[in-house]
Amino acid sequence: TDKFGVVHLGLGKKSFTAEQLVENYSEVLNEIIRAKPAAAKGKYLRSITLTTTMGPGVPVDTSKTRSLLEEAA
Repeated sequence: TDKFGVVHLGLGKKSFTAEQLVENYSEVLNEIIRAKPAAAKGKYLRSITLTTTMGPGVPVDTSKTRSLLEEAA
């Protein structure tokens, strides 16, 4: 993370299957939510953008992310 709370991480590799990427994505989000401080107020997860190493970013619909996490639970 950086001083603004932005998390930068590798989610997978080109050789990963779609299922492996979704599993990694779900685990990362679960860990971010689990690490949320009890005193944190307001919107904790503001936006998600996925990108390749040198490619443009693609925004992710956070409402669909929430439903993915609920399905996985």
